[in-house]
Amino acid sequence: MPDFLEVAPRVWVAHYDWMHVNITLIGGADGLVMVDTHGSERQARTVADDVRRLGAGPLTALVNTHDHWDHWYGNGVFLTEYGDLPVHATEFALDRMVAANGSHDAHLADHPRADEIHATTLRPATLGFSSAIAIDLGDRVVELIHPGRGHTAGDLVVRVPDADVIVGGDLVEESDKPFIGDDSFPLEWPLTLDLVLGLMTSSTVVVPGHGQLVDRDYVQEQRTEIGIIAETIRDLASRGVPVSQALEQGEWPWDPKLLTSAVQLGYEHLPRAQKRLPLV
Repeated sequence: MPDFLEVAPRVWVAHYDWMHVNITLIGGADGLVMVDTHGSERQARTVADDVRRLGAGPLTALVNTHDHWDHWYGNGVFLTEYGDLPVHATEFALDRMVAANGSHDAHLADHPRADEIHATTLRPATLGFSSAIAIDLGDRVVELIHPGRGHTAGDLVVRVPDADVIVGGDLVEESDKPFIGDDSFPLEWPLTLDLVLGLMTSSTVVVPGHGQLVDRDYVQEQRTEIGIIAETIRDLASRGVPVSQALEQGEWPWDPKLLTSAVQLGYEHLPRAQKRLPLV
């Protein structure tokens, strides 16, 4: 069973094998903030047991880094156990959770743990913000920042200034390449990471959404790779390469099989002035 390991003063991270998800706890005089709650009621109960074993204090707030199921489906367990805690997310992510109206993502029907996931009662975030807010824990402030669009339109990062920790959500991943899906913004992602990098020092502990802890240099390298992807899309489109041929003709830093959505979305998101016909 995973342990919450203290990665900085009063900041603990537990890494779970399922989906390689990270759950972060940030402690202050007034209690704990939990960042993300995992992907099912059953798994969240395991997380709750681990929190109790840590014994660092009561939960006072939850944070969902974005609206993908593996980061917020566990909310209900903690809201049931601790009462009506505030659950923070960006306005976009909150709206997406509420719009689900208790229905699970359709693509999860074929998931190996579909029964477990579908047995979960969904409890969305309750407090949304547009750009940045601070959570006061008495003797420490926790900052929630929406740096821009990237993995989704509603990503946030969590900054603990006095501990020099950044929780990056899925804007940063270590267990695999960052997932560029049908709701991502590959052309904007590099600039979003530039803002995140601006929040870091050379000593910052970075908690990715999935995988092991990383540092600023790792995030910079990932930003460079995503930047190459974005610029390759712009170059291909400007030369009139059809979207259907872009994966074959481009020189990509990642396996092209991971970039189907990136290319499709990149072509769609480019302004008309940056495209040369024909592109079909």
